[in-house]
Amino acid sequence: MKNFVFKVLVLFLSCWVALCKECTNSFPQLASHTFRYELLSSKNETWKKEVYSHYHLTPTDDSAWSNLLPRKMLSETDEFSWTMIYRKMKNPDGFKLAGDFLKEVSLHDVKLDPSSLHWRAQQTNLEYLLMLDVDSLVWSFQKTAGSPTAGKAYEGWEDPTCELRGHFVGHYLSASAHMWASTHNVTLKEKMTAVVSALSECQNKMGSGYLSAFPSEQFDRFEALKPVWAPYYTIHKILAGLLDQYTFADNTQALKMTKWMVEYFYNRVQNVITKYSVERHWNSLNEETGGMNDVLYRLYTITQDPKHLLLAHLFDKPCFLGLLAVQADDISGFHANTHIPVVIGSQMRYEVTGDPLYKVTGTFFMDIVNASHGYATGGTSAGEFWSDPKRLASTLGTENEESCTTYNMLKVSRHLFRWTKEMVYADYYERALTNGVLSIQRGTEPGVMIYMLPLGRGDSKAKSYHGWGTRFSSFWCCYGTGIESFSKLGDSIYFEEEGNVPGLYIIQYISSSLDWKSGNIVLNQKVDPVVSWDPYLRMTHTFSSKQEASQSSSLNLRIPLWTNSNGAKATLNGQSLSLPAPGNFISVTQRWSSTDKLTIQLPINLRTEAIKDDRPAYASIQAILYGPYLLAGHTSGDWDIKTGSAKSLSDWITPIPASYNGQLVTFAQESGDSAFVLSNSNQSITMEKFPESGTDAALHATFRLIMKEESSSEVSSLKDVIGKSVMLEPFDFPGMLVVQQGTDGELVVSDSPKEGDSSVFRLVAGLDGKDETISLEAVNQNGCFVYSGVNFNSGASLKLSCSTESSEDGFNEAVSFVMEKGISEYHPISFVAKGARRNFLLAPLLSFRDETYTVYFNIQD
Repeated sequence: MKNFVFKVLVLFLSCWVALCKECTNSFPQLASHTFRYELLSSKNETWKKEVYSHYHLTPTDDSAWSNLLPRKMLSETDEFSWTMIYRKMKNPDGFKLAGDFLKEVSLHDVKLDPSSLHWRAQQTNLEYLLMLDVDSLVWSFQKTAGSPTAGKAYEGWEDPTCELRGHFVGHYLSASAHMWASTHNVTLKEKMTAVVSALSECQNKMGSGYLSAFPSEQFDRFEALKPVWAPYYTIHKILAGLLDQYTFADNTQALKMTKWMVEYFYNRVQNVITKYSVERHWNSLNEETGGMNDVLYRLYTITQDPKHLLLAHLFDKPCFLGLLAVQADDISGFHANTHIPVVIGSQMRYEVTGDPLYKVTGTFFMDIVNASHGYATGGTSAGEFWSDPKRLASTLGTENEESCTTYNMLKVSRHLFRWTKEMVYADYYERALTNGVLSIQRGTEPGVMIYMLPLGRGDSKAKSYHGWGTRFSSFWCCYGTGIESFSKLGDSIYFEEEGNVPGLYIIQYISSSLDWKSGNIVLNQKVDPVVSWDPYLRMTHTFSSKQEASQSSSLNLRIPLWTNSNGAKATLNGQSLSLPAPGNFISVTQRWSSTDKLTIQLPINLRTEAIKDDRPAYASIQAILYGPYLLAGHTSGDWDIKTGSAKSLSDWITPIPASYNGQLVTFAQESGDSAFVLSNSNQSITMEKFPESGTDAALHATFRLIMKEESSSEVSSLKDVIGKSVMLEPFDFPGMLVVQQGTDGELVVSDSPKEGDSSVFRLVAGLDGKDETISLEAVNQNGCFVYSGVNFNSGASLKLSCSTESSEDGFNEAVSFVMEKGISEYHPISFVAKGARRNFLLAPLLSFRDETYTVYFNIQD
């Protein structure tokens, strides 16, 4: 044992120089989860054979370096233990934290406000976790262990034939542990405890410590460098889930299971290194191994078992971390979500051992991703891989930003902020959480999430390669990280700083409360909803406590880089406080009481941000942001904006007033058993089937009533509008109007009516005589009405038709519509941007469901 661990140590320290790029698969498509699932699911054996004939793991330079080392490292009688050797070489005084890191507050002490978007997202996820069936989750584990099964296994990536089966169960354990800490939902506690117990029975039945939903034969193939889909990736998820059950839910059984599993895999890895070499083991790391190093370092902080530390080192990927150690921006072509967890693990190595090299690697990695490989959402990757640095304009499409990568980049930034307190990492966390995480749920539908976040022009979350997932038959990797993300939205709002005067850092402005035990207070943070027509972020902090605070404590509140000092304010009990420049913290220290009230007001600015692409031809490709919110335009493909002589963004981007939502209507008719609506179809007005909310069709069926007599008036009932003259503005074509082109002429959408055309209609009582209907009469042609036709089909064009004694039967019904509240409505953060050919309606990317949108615009003078 002692000979083995020292040999591993020396080889590991030597292999930092192994910077060979080929530490990824030589056939990189196999690293893609999408490609791998399709390949393994295919019945085309010829295709499989052709793919696998190209599959091999390319050796790194580790072998060349190891050949220079003596074959006999130490005598068998050498008395040095692993711990003694490591401490002597790296930390003579033992393992110590590298610095005064900020501490994460317990999720048990943070409660999200039910009025917040984050609480709604958390609650939607809780509903999904409660829907999942224990028997179905553990089915494949029981089958592998030879135990009786009940019910049936889930489908998708948890299907009994999928090589990655079991990975989602690990995520479920982590997500449910975080959700229990966040909500203390009793039913969820029962379900997650039942899962742990069932898995424990499987582990006991197998008797070796091994625990997985697939047989250990997959690891035989892994160690033989034969094709297999990432078995250690799944084992990482199970280990992390069990460890989270112990950490967040005090399940000691889960910790015992974790240690037994690790003992099994420690022995497997030792056998590989003893039989072959350590470089053979590192060759196998070219297959995706998830965050094995991360979970093992975490386990070591609990157990202090040197074997856990050694095994963690063996899952650091030297050929990739070596690139970062020498600060080479050479990550293009790597599978993003294979390697981000490796970086997270290296960050844990720094926290455990204090080795500054690993601080450098994490910091440099974050820098190059943000500078060269990151989108305006805060996300990264295209088709799961990193592209060439600063060439992102060529990558925009439906397969951008794998959701898993955003989940993991948040972990990277959280570590860095805790180490440094630097604002750039807090700002990044806010941006990625707001745009890259909150955007992947489909409204408040439990268990409906996406894999990729499309960023191409005219793309849609619903029309990407995977589209929206399903509750019980998807279980992609991004479903696993998704349920985790939405279970810990109370995370990274607050951080603690220990000292004689306890400190609290507030880096996310999310309505919530914190039971801050170190400060002996309960902090209540109330954030006003952000809107476009009032460009300020306002938050109020109040305090309560069961007893008077015994000492002073310090609150440090973030002043984001995206704000400015003009209009910024802070008060404590009505007295003004001096605010620092953006990018700093305002610090307030005192003995807090229930009578204290701390308020902050920060301006929210519109700004544009160029895509990470240094080619001159793409200099005009830019995103539009409002504070931390990335704005997307409702569009099926248009993306040109010419600002002309505009001197500021406010000259060509204007907020939509709150009153506009009260002017949105939809015109409906029934025909047979179907309901139809008046709709803007490619700038022609047609009748279409009644659409589902949150779709392009719902946008097209919504219009804003512009009153001729009054500049602004809400439509609360038919009585408000009967007899009024109005114009109809299509919801997603702001600034354009519905125009009638004379008798029997089709209705179109235009911003420049021709001579004789008119955009003004008079709303009159429905000619069919029903109380709930109206008719649209042309103001310039009395007796002529918007007419849908009789027995029309979906897609039928509308025209202006005049009433005569010889009118066909059904005329009165064909010109009568039920005017309802608009199917769509403006998000509180909505703007109109002046385009080159048409205006764009802008709203936060997180608010989109199935609608097509554009994130990056071609903005030119």
